[in-house]
Amino acid sequence: MFSSTFFISSRALAITLFALTVPLAFAAGDDETSPPAPTPTLRCPEGQIHDKRTGKCVPAKSSSLGDRERFQAVRELAYAERYAAATLVLDAMTDQLDDRVLTYRGFLLRKTGRLVQALGYYRSAVEKNPNNLLVRSYMGQGFIESGDLAAAKQQHEEIITRNGWGTWAEVSLREALASGRTYRY
Repeated sequence: MFSSTFFISSRALAITLFALTVPLAFAAGDDETSPPAPTPTLRCPEGQIHDKRTGKCVPAKSSSLGDRERFQAVRELAYAERYAAATLVLDAMTDQLDDRVLTYRGFLLRKTGRLVQALGYYRSAVEKNPNNLLVRSYMGQGFIESGDLAAAKQQHEEIITRNGWGTWAEVSLREALASGRTYRY
């Protein structure tokens, strides 16, 4: 009786802990599975983000914003193909050497046709955090765009090796390898 109760309690605890940690991983923007929802940020002038607390557009460097809001704005602006605006927001990030900042900087450079520069940022992000699956996916997509399918496949294998099977990073790179079409977010 005690052992089955303990098993159920342990299982309930594990499920609860998993449910609490999954949203945190997705909130960081590391494995978003769908395009970002449009917000009033899209109507803000370049270099500004909509601040939910004030209901106004504020400079991306505003102390009222955190990097979480900045990351969401970068992703939203990039999806809308407003790469210059996304870059200005990225420039406002607190830690310019954070692997996520390096990832997005590489993404924005790749999307504006500067693949060689993008690959440098992607490599720096991988050096900072070899388990950053998103940067590996974006780097692989860059390799596809340049015609280097072997290097793209190598990044796909790295994602799988790092327990990334079934994540957006893995699926998007797998689909890009199959179709030759890359993603814009």
